[in-house]
Amino acid sequence: MAMPKLNQLPPPPPRIGMWEPISTAQPAELDMSRTRELQKFMEYAGLYENGEESLKRQEVLGRLDQIVKAWVKKVTEAKGYNEEMVEEANAVIFTFGSYRLGVNGPGADIDTLCVGPRHVTREEDFFGELQRMLAELPEVQELHPVPDAYVPVMKFKFDGVSIDLLYAKLGLWVIPDDLDLSVPTLLQDLDEKSVLSLNGSRVTDKILHMVPNVQNFQTTLRCIRYWAKQRGVYSNVAGFLGGINWAILVARICQLYPTALPSLLVSRFFKLYSQWRWPNPVLLCPIEGGSLVLPSWDPRRNFRDRNDLMPIITPVYPCTNSSYNVSSSTLCIMQQEFQRGNNICEAMDASVTGWNTLFERFLFFEAYKNYLQIDITARKDVDLMNWQGWVESRLRLLTSKIERDTRGMLQCHPHPGECLDKSKRFHRCYFMGLQRKPGVCAQEGGPFDIRFTVEEFKNMVGMYTFKKPGMWIGVCHIKRNNIPLFVFPGGVRPARPKRVARENGAAAEVDEAGDGKKRKIDESITCHKLRKFDCVLRTKNTPLAVEAKLENSSITGRCPIEDCSQSCLGNEGSFKFSPPVGASSSVSGSSSSTAVVILASDIVPAPSVCQQGCSEEHDRFQDDAQSMGEVQPNFGEGTRVENEGVRQGVATGRDCSNIFRNDGGLEELEPTAPSSNVASASYGAQKPLIKFNFTSLVRANC
Repeated sequence: MAMPKLNQLPPPPPRIGMWEPISTAQPAELDMSRTRELQKFMEYAGLYENGEESLKRQEVLGRLDQIVKAWVKKVTEAKGYNEEMVEEANAVIFTFGSYRLGVNGPGADIDTLCVGPRHVTREEDFFGELQRMLAELPEVQELHPVPDAYVPVMKFKFDGVSIDLLYAKLGLWVIPDDLDLSVPTLLQDLDEKSVLSLNGSRVTDKILHMVPNVQNFQTTLRCIRYWAKQRGVYSNVAGFLGGINWAILVARICQLYPTALPSLLVSRFFKLYSQWRWPNPVLLCPIEGGSLVLPSWDPRRNFRDRNDLMPIITPVYPCTNSSYNVSSSTLCIMQQEFQRGNNICEAMDASVTGWNTLFERFLFFEAYKNYLQIDITARKDVDLMNWQGWVESRLRLLTSKIERDTRGMLQCHPHPGECLDKSKRFHRCYFMGLQRKPGVCAQEGGPFDIRFTVEEFKNMVGMYTFKKPGMWIGVCHIKRNNIPLFVFPGGVRPARPKRVARENGAAAEVDEAGDGKKRKIDESITCHKLRKFDCVLRTKNTPLAVEAKLENSSITGRCPIEDCSQSCLGNEGSFKFSPPVGASSSVSGSSSSTAVVILASDIVPAPSVCQQGCSEEHDRFQDDAQSMGEVQPNFGEGTRVENEGVRQGVATGRDCSNIFRNDGGLEELEPTAPSSNVASASYGAQKPLIKFNFTSLVRANC
C-alpha cells in the first residue's frame, strides 16, 4: 500500500457524532510539516505493505471464498436437501479489523467472517467439516481452532497469510452475495456467538462511516497501533486493547478535530486520553435501541456493565463494551503510557524531541524485579496449538485473580505474546511482570503469597474440555536475574541502561566496590534520579566507592573489580573529573598541593559499556535500586549535607522528597591525601584518592 499524500485543506465537514467538534481550524504549515515527518517515519519503520503483498492477500481471500462456498454445498447435500437447495446454497466471506480499515502492515493477519445459512451449524459443520477440509489442503498450515473462546475462531495460515476466521449462522435459507450486514433485522433469532461474530464486520464498516476524513483516520490509527505495539499495550487477550478498541478511540479524536492532520490528531489523542476519567465511556454515537431483545451496554440496568473499568462502546446495535478484558492493572499501565505519550508530544511542540522518542520500545524484561513465568507443553503440534489457544484465552483471568487476592495492591503486567524456546519442542512460555501498585508501600501490603491463586488458576485451566495426555501448564515466580535468555533477541541479554545519580541538578556517574571499607563523599549531595551505570558492585550493606587519581587537571579512575576484563566504568581513563572554575588553574599535575573542593556533579562518564563481565553485579544493583526509596549516607566530619528533595522517585517516576538523609551517624574519614577535611582536600599525594560511600538502603514511604 502506497504512503498516502496530505489532503489539500478540505472544506469543514458536517458534524459527525454526538457532540460539536472542539476545533474546525484549518491545518497550519507546521502541522503539514510534522505530518510529512510522521509519514516518513512510518514508511521507514516498514508499516506499509507493498503492492505484491496486497495482491497476494486478495488472491487468498478469493480462494477462501471459493472454499466456503464449496463447503456449504457439501454440508447441504450431506443433510439430505434437494438438488435445487444444494445449487442455491451459499456462504460469503467478509473482512473486518485492520485489513478492512486499511491499516494492515506487512505480515499482519486478516480478520475474516464467514456468513452461512440457517441449516449450517457452527459446532458440527464449521468446527467439523470445514476444519477437516482445510486440514487436507496443502496451502493450509498451523490450523488452530478455538471453539470455546468468547468469540469462537479458527486460526490458520493460508499460503503463508495468517487468517482468523469467524462464523455466523443467519436465519436465511439462502445467503446472497451482496448481503448488507448493517441491516438490524438480520440479527433476528440469532444466537449470541453469531451476533458477536457479525459485530466485528458491522462495527468496522460503521467506524469508517463515522469519521470525517477516512485518509487522516487511517494514518493516525496506523501510528497509534504501532505505538501501542511498541509500548506493549496492544493485546485484547492479555487485558489491554485490541485493534477495534484503538480504532474507536482514534475515531473519537477525528470527530472532535475533523479538519486536523494526523500529527495534530496524534497529539490530541494522548492529551485527551491522559485526562479521561474512566470509567466514563467512549462513544462515537448515541447507544442505539432496537426492537430485538438483545442486551446493549447500560450500567443503569445491567449490573455486569457497572464493573467495566474502561468502557469503549461499539457504534452498532447491540452496542457493547469492546474492552471487557481490561483489568485494574492493565488500565493503570495504559494510563501511564497515555501520560508518557502526552509528555512527549508536549516536548515535540517545544522542539525538544522527535517522533522516534514516542515510539521507543518498552523494555518489558528490564522493567520489573519479579515475574511470573507460565510454561505450557504438549506432545505434538496440533495438541500444542489447541492447548495454547485455550490457555491464552484464560491468561487474563490470572491477572484478575491476583488482583482479587491481593486486594488490588499487586499490579500485574502481562507480556503481550508468547515466547519460544527453540531448544524445547512443543513448548510455549508466557511472562507477567509483578510490582506493587503505585502508591502502595511495603509496610501496607507486606509480602504477597499468591501460591493458592496460582493453583486455582492452574486447576481452572486444567478443566479444558479437549484436554489430552501431555497437555501441561506450570507457573513459577522468577527474579529478573533469572529470566531465560531465549526471550532476548539472539539469545543475548542486553546491556543494562545507565543509571545516573543527579546531584545539584547535574548528572554524575560513579563506580562501586564491595571491599567493606568505609568511604564518604567529599561534598554535598542531592539525588534527583538514580539510573544504571556501566559497571557496579552493590549489595544492601556494602559501600559504594570511587578510587581516582589526579592527572593533568583531571581525575582518572580504575575499576576496583580485579577480574573485570570488560571495558566498563572505572577502567583506566573511563571517567574524568574537571575541577571547578577558579581552581583548575592551580591544579596542574599530580604534585600540586592546592586545595580543591570536589563536587560529584563534576564527574562525567566515558561512553564505554560493560557487556558481560559484571552482569550479576548489574542485576544485584538493579534490584536494590528499584526497591530503594531512601538512602542513609554517613558523611565524614566537616562535610556539608544539603537536602533539596527528589523530583522523581526511583524507578516509579513518583514525586518523592528527602531521598537522601543524614541520620547523624558520622564516621571518621580515612584520609589518603594530606588533608583532614574532605570538603577542601589538598592533593599533594602522589596518588590521592577520592572515596565516598552509602552504607545502607531502606525502603521509602512515598
